[in-house]
Amino acid sequence: MDDSMRPRPNAGFSNWVGGYRSRALSAGVSGATFERAFADAGYIPGVIEKDRNQAEFTKTLGEYLSTAASDTRVETGRAMLAQYSSLLSEIEARYGVDRETVLAVWGMESNFGKRRGEIPVVSALATLAYEGRRGRFFEQQLTSALKILQNGDVAPSQMTGSWAGAMGHTQFIPTSYEAYAADFRGDGRRDIWSDDPTDGLASTAKYLANFGWRQNQPWGVEVLLPAGFNYGLAGGTKKSAAEWQALGVRAATGGQIRDFGAAEILVPEGAQGAAFMTFRNFDVIKRYNAADAYAIGVGHLGDRIAGAGPLRTKMMTGRALKRAERSELQRRLTALGYDTGGADGIIGPNSIAAIRRYQQANGLPVDGFASEDLLKRLR
Repeated sequence: MDDSMRPRPNAGFSNWVGGYRSRALSAGVSGATFERAFADAGYIPGVIEKDRNQAEFTKTLGEYLSTAASDTRVETGRAMLAQYSSLLSEIEARYGVDRETVLAVWGMESNFGKRRGEIPVVSALATLAYEGRRGRFFEQQLTSALKILQNGDVAPSQMTGSWAGAMGHTQFIPTSYEAYAADFRGDGRRDIWSDDPTDGLASTAKYLANFGWRQNQPWGVEVLLPAGFNYGLAGGTKKSAAEWQALGVRAATGGQIRDFGAAEILVPEGAQGAAFMTFRNFDVIKRYNAADAYAIGVGHLGDRIAGAGPLRTKMMTGRALKRAERSELQRRLTALGYDTGGADGIIGPNSIAAIRRYQQANGLPVDGFASEDLLKRLR
């Protein structure tokens, strides 16, 4: 572990801990638990460095999926499917969540348990609560972490995770752990930290089930859109599979798309990228991580583990825009009379509407996507 990620003394931090103690005890943490948890805790400078310098996400979907659902990860997932077949059958029977999805979350979150995190969670959360950007949120997580220790699920020395406090095989934050972690074998402990992934996998299934997972239904399917497709319908309009197919939408693999309830068309990279028809389970996956790319990654990895092949659509060429470039695009659109409502580099509804107006006025596919080609055209 990097030395900057090791706890160390800090006077300001110690004063904060002293003040926080009364708030923790008022929330139900015992004095004994607090003293035990903070006996070896300290300020971790590397955590603040990570929080202030989080890498900007600039991968295209193709680049993202090349890691999320790499051949190696698919092979490992299929091996885990065989190794833990009996356990996964039990979990599936209890919670109604398909085993391939549970495995895909495991693969995405910790590479099937290989990267569970080794940073002391109490120290990391206390550091972020003391000096981080979201002090209230991280103090809430810290209090939950202390209650987990008080419950006896894990010892302070074993409570390790990521720099932001996500823990175990499937990277639960403490409040999610408190609400959804499972003691699958009934041994009195909800152990997501040990080499045995039983409780970690069961906890993921329990979490997804709580948010409405529908068993034996897909997260979505890759589709091909017809020429002249109205991209204004993408990303929000719900129709049945039959209604979308009546508009010319087709499964990329051929054949009819079954009716799994209300569906949306998702075009994460606009007209030049892959398109998907997504169902309720896609939104359930997003309760784990709200990014579309993450949910597609979990869904596609699960499909691959189950035996499906790679996506059929050629991935978008070019690259994703960096934030400074997105700001430039907003400024240039506004200067041409297509007001984006600001130039903060965040492509929200106002920017998408402005892009669509520009595209319509210039005979381009009206997909509202902030692409590298669009920026070059504006320049």
